[in-house]
Parts: sequence; structure tokens; C-alpha cells
Amino acid sequence: MCALITNPTLVRDKPAARAEGRGSTFLLRTSVCVCACVQRTLLFFASMCAVNVVAMLHNFWEQKQTIQLNGAFSDSDLSGGNSVSQAESLLLYESAPSPGPPYICYVTLPGGSCFGNFKVCDTQAEARRDAARVALMNSLVNELPCRRITTRFITQSLQQAAIDSVSIEDACDSGTSIGTYSLLLHSYIGRTMLEFQEMMTVFQLLHWNGTLKALRERQCSRQSVIAYYSQRSLDEYMRSSLALDWLGREQKSPGRLGEELQVAQRELVLARRQGIELRFYKEKTDILTSDRAATACHSPRCVEIAF
Repeated sequence: MCALITNPTLVRDKPAARAEGRGSTFLLRTSVCVCACVQRTLLFFASMCAVNVVAMLHNFWEQKQTIQLNGAFSDSDLSGGNSVSQAESLLLYESAPSPGPPYICYVTLPGGSCFGNFKVCDTQAEARRDAARVALMNSLVNELPCRRITTRFITQSLQQAAIDSVSIEDACDSGTSIGTYSLLLHSYIGRTMLEFQEMMTVFQLLHWNGTLKALRERQCSRQSVIAYYSQRSLDEYMRSSLALDWLGREQKSPGRLGEELQVAQRELVLARRQGIELRFYKEKTDILTSDRAATACHSPRCVEIAF
């Protein structure tokens, strides 16, 4: 059997919002099929203490990058030294601040997908290995043919979305939620679900931040919004913009930032314990944490200490 994990909604049509009892229709939904055999394999890896999963994960992405570079450039344009140096920066490990165990570690893959340690870890090294183990298994599963977006997968996804009180005929209308969902899926035909999720993270953050709602109120078409933001990467400029928006909300409603941060932290913990992709939850937490630090440094108490 397979478990179907569905990401949060970004925008919903009004008819779909009235169908809460049967499950809301999501505009931008990513379905991740995790087979039972893969879960058993993950447990098998967890029991193999001698396996250097950190090195295995690095080698996997190093080889994958080499194949991609060889496909993009001729052998005369590609030097082995450059390939190795670029591979060194493929993976980013981050340890969550902690005075003692249990320790938490996150690893970010090329493209931005993020995973964390699943087990309760008594050392930082153990947390790093476990985060690499979860990331490795997800990387391997992502290479399976069933993780490629195909016309058959799109048809099945749209039929599933239509169950939630939305007509399948609306998939041809890009002005509807299901039509926009169809448009996004078709733009990623041949690519993997992990790549689709990386793009989706941008739209999830824009929805969480209220940007999509603001653009809709300005009567910006969905097609133009998708065309613009589907080409945008989640960079420091976008993070700063999101952070400034939440600082503004905190100034208008003191205490809101702390409440939102608590929600984001709980969501991150729950997602990490489920072993799923974490970037959306981690980005929210990081943005709100930096905002809280900024507000603390501008508080009267902080100014008094500075003088």
C-alpha cells in the first residue's frame, strides 16, 4: 500500500471551500507516493550503523551533477576539477541551536529540498547522519519512474481533484483553481515530483504571506502570477521581502509574530517526525525567528543595555 501525502492549499475556489467535509480542492497540490517497501528499506538503512550515509548522499548528488553537466556541456568544456569543487557546495547541513540532546540537523539538497533527522539523536554527529539518511532515501525514491510527472499522472491528479466537488471540465480553464493546477503540472512534464515541490515552495510561502491574495485583489491574472513566480528562485531578496511584511504585521498587532512563530515551529517538528520534505516549514520558521531577533534588538531593553 502507498501513503498519499498532500501539501497545504494555496488558493481555493469558493465552491471548493464549501466542501470541507469531503476534503478541500487544492489549487497547488503535490502528491508524494511512499511505498511500503521504501519505508522498510529506510528502516534497514537505519539499522546499518557501518554505512556512511553522509558520504553516500554526497556521492549520489556529485554523480548526478556530473551527469547533468555532461549533458549540458561538451567534454572539452568540462574539467574534472571544477566538477569536484562544485560538488563540495551541493549539500548544506545546519544544526539547530540546542544546549544538549536531543539534537536536530537539517540537510538542504541542490534545488532547495530540505530534510531533517527522523530519530531522536543524542549527538550532533548522529543527527547529521540521520538527516543524511532521510535525504538519501528521498533522493533515491525521487529517481523512480513513478516520481516523474507524466500525462497519466496529471490525468489521475485532476480526477482526484475533481472528486472534491469541482468539475473536471474546469481543468481546461486556467482561470479556475483546478485549471491553474493543471497548467502547473503540464509545465513540469518529464520532471520529478521533488523538482515540482521545490517550485511549489515559492507559491506556498507567497500564499502564507498573503502576497497571492494581494495580487488577486489587484486583479493580476493567475497566468501572469504563475509565469513570473515559477521562474523565481527562493533567494535572499524574497526572504527579506517576506520578513519585512511580517515585521509590519508585528508593528500593527504586537504579539502576532510570536504566535505565528509558535505555529511554524510546531509544524516543522511534526513534519520532521514524519520524514517529509521540510523547506516550506523551515523557511517560515527561519523568517519569523530572524524577525523576532530583529524586534528584540530594537526593544527599549536592548537599547538600554547597548548604552
